[in-house]
Amino acid sequence: MLIVAVMALLACGKKEGGGTTTYFDYRSATINGLGNGTVFNNTSLTPEIRMAFSAPVAVASLPSGIVLRTSGNQSLAIDFVSSGPGDVVTVKPEQPLQPFTRYTLSVTNALKGTSGALLRNPVLIQLGTGIDSSDKFPRISSDQLLTLVQQQTFKYFWDFGHPVSGMARERNTSGDLVTSGGSGFGAMAIVTGVSRGFITRQQGVERLQKMVGFLKNTVVKYHGAFPHWINGNTGATIPFSAKDDGADLVETALLMQGLLTARQFFNGADAGETTLRNDINTIWNGIEWNWFRKNNEDVLYWHWSPNFGWEMNLPIKGWNESLIVYALAAASTTHTIPKSVYDAGWAGNGAMRNGQTYFETQLPLGPAFGGPLFFSHYSFLGINPNGLSDTYARYDTQNVRHARINYQYCISNPKNYYGYSADCWGLTASDIPSGYSASSPANDLGVIAPTAALASFPYTPEASMKALEFFYYKLGDKLWKEYGFVDAFSLNEPWFANSFLAIDQGPIIIMIENYRTGLLWDLFMSAPEVKAGLKKLGFSAPGL
Repeated sequence: MLIVAVMALLACGKKEGGGTTTYFDYRSATINGLGNGTVFNNTSLTPEIRMAFSAPVAVASLPSGIVLRTSGNQSLAIDFVSSGPGDVVTVKPEQPLQPFTRYTLSVTNALKGTSGALLRNPVLIQLGTGIDSSDKFPRISSDQLLTLVQQQTFKYFWDFGHPVSGMARERNTSGDLVTSGGSGFGAMAIVTGVSRGFITRQQGVERLQKMVGFLKNTVVKYHGAFPHWINGNTGATIPFSAKDDGADLVETALLMQGLLTARQFFNGADAGETTLRNDINTIWNGIEWNWFRKNNEDVLYWHWSPNFGWEMNLPIKGWNESLIVYALAAASTTHTIPKSVYDAGWAGNGAMRNGQTYFETQLPLGPAFGGPLFFSHYSFLGINPNGLSDTYARYDTQNVRHARINYQYCISNPKNYYGYSADCWGLTASDIPSGYSASSPANDLGVIAPTAALASFPYTPEASMKALEFFYYKLGDKLWKEYGFVDAFSLNEPWFANSFLAIDQGPIIIMIENYRTGLLWDLFMSAPEVKAGLKKLGFSAPGL
């Protein structure tokens, strides 16, 4: 409804020459009938701004007295309409505004009343536009869209792989800094790329030979384990933090998950594939998993440093992303661990159970609301959760319920962030406007990461497809770039990352493939050591 301010008595003031000056005041503003202030967020692209004043406004003063500008101070053409007695002015941009953009509407001293009265105080009205619901790209089939996303995301690991080591850079601004775990994801992405025909089998072998040769012969290792960050030229360790300058067992496991998957895929009898498998086995057999028990304790430790020893003192306990560590440690034929380390260390003899209900969904394991979604992604890039169970949980149930809780939380949107919906959801670790954070329902900062919903395709296919279509068609090139979707965004700010991270791009291509064909699951689970290790820990599954 049109808000009309009641005509106020004109205030008077003394002129220097002895006369009087009359003034009028700005009273209020609404946009499309909503609000009543000077800051408006998530407005439509065709706003109708109605401003009420304490006296009628001279029409001739409107063009100079009311100015709409972009954040770059560019003036935009607007239409003016005086309403009623003239104390309400309607302002409309001549052209639709841009989505997710800031604008300023200035009401200046150049605005005059019909009686010659002056505006007492200038006003700045801040506008921030919201979503443009039109499609930004032509519609294609769901199958074509999935392939397109996989192919574009694959480019992060292929086109942007480090030229010397072949490993995956930590992020698109990392230069020579490469990442162990992200390179494991990269190995699985290369397998997917060969399977999908993005590259030839020979190209895949050659790239993996470069990566595996570098890991085997050049990279500094610590009791066979790899650091988190590596110099892609020299193989030297780049400290992840002050005392994290040595082995990272979780990153090592994520790397090895990818290498074993590649070993199973490249099963040809020719010299290239045979050498590749042998080199992967050399790396695999050299990892001293049991040494990371630290004095034979019934738990594995995340870090060890040649300079600081065990000072990081971080035991790997569930529930989180690290199940793969215990699976591979048990699977090792050279440096294995007993089941007691899994039960007492990882599972805490059952302490990792949850059992609480969130959004009418009971969660078997983990923290409140399940934690960030990467908990259900990283270990399960290779480990197939379908039908997999042990004493503590059935793992397809765990992962499906974790994803559903995350999805339902975003729909409920208790913090009222703009944009959260059934089409726009997914909280996990990602970049945020001020840095990096592990977003979750218990740590909701208003930031959505595409990898959260897209890597959940095996668990929530319909909800993930809706999210994919929203990200691609509705947000368009705000998100869709040269290596797939950018790392994260907030429609509430609004803010869109310009970054790509290996550990977020990898699960997108890999888990979409697992959803479509089960390829990476089938390969990893076909490794005889993996089968034996899971059985040793008490897991059961069809075909195990």
